[in-house]
Amino acid sequence: MSIELPDLAEGNFYYESLGNGRFRSTIHAQGAWNPHEQHMAPASGIMADALLRHEPRDDVRMARLSYEILGLIPGGEFEITTATVRPGRTIELIQAELSAAGRVAIRATAWRMATSDTSAVAAIEDVEMPAPDECKPWDGASVWPGGYIRSLEMRIAEGHRAGSGKVWIRTEHPLTDAADSCDVARLVGLVDTANGIAARVSPGKNSYIFPNLDLQIHMYREPAGEWLGLDNMVSFGNDGIGLTSTVLHDISGPFGRAEQILTLRKS
Repeated sequence: MSIELPDLAEGNFYYESLGNGRFRSTIHAQGAWNPHEQHMAPASGIMADALLRHEPRDDVRMARLSYEILGLIPGGEFEITTATVRPGRTIELIQAELSAAGRVAIRATAWRMATSDTSAVAAIEDVEMPAPDECKPWDGASVWPGGYIRSLEMRIAEGHRAGSGKVWIRTEHPLTDAADSCDVARLVGLVDTANGIAARVSPGKNSYIFPNLDLQIHMYREPAGEWLGLDNMVSFGNDGIGLTSTVLHDISGPFGRAEQILTLRKS
C-alpha cells in the first residue's frame, strides 16, 4: 500500500513560514527512513529557533536541549508552540511542541542558565577534530536517501570506520524563507545527522534500521559559524537498543555533546 506524499513548499530553504507558529517543509527537510516524513535534524533546528525566540533574555543562554521523538514527523504543514515550564532568575526551563496531522510529533525542553565571566577557570577536556580544510569531501547521499542528506556539504576525517568517525557538515539552505535564524539554531539543526555518519551496519533492506527516539544536546560553550563537527561513536547492545554519542565542534573547537538512544531492529 503506497503512502501519499505530503504537499511541500518550494524554495532553497528548509521551511516556509506561514505565520503564527505554522510552517511548511520543503524537500530539503525530507527524512531518510521514509519519503513522507521530515528528518529530525532540521525539525530540531526549527524548534530550537522557536525556543530561542521565546521570551528572550540577555542574561541567560540555552545550555541543554532535550528532544523526545513521539512518532513519525510528517512532511508538509505543522505548528510549533512554546511555553515557559519553570521560570527563574538564574535557571529557566522552556518547552516547545511540534504538532502535525493532529498530534504532537516532537516535544523539546531547554534549560536556559544565567551567564557570568568564568574565563579564569575555563577548561575543556574534549579533543579537537581536524579542521574542515584538512578533511576530504564525502557524499553522504551515497549511503542515505532523502532530501535532507542531499542538502548537506560533508567532509570526512581520516580513520573513519563503521561505528566511529569524524565528519564536518554545513548547508547553504537557511532554516526558513526569512533566513534570519541565529547560528545556534542553524547548528542545532544539523546535530541529529550524527546518527548516520558512522553507521555500524548499512541501512536498508535485509539489514537493520536504527532510528533514534530522542536527541539530547549539552553545550558548555555557545557555538558559532556555519560548520558543525561531529566526533562520533555508535554502540549497539545485544537486546535491540543502541546509543550514538557525539562530541560537537564548531571552527573554534569542541562546544558540547549529544546523545541519541536507538531502537535497533531488522529491516
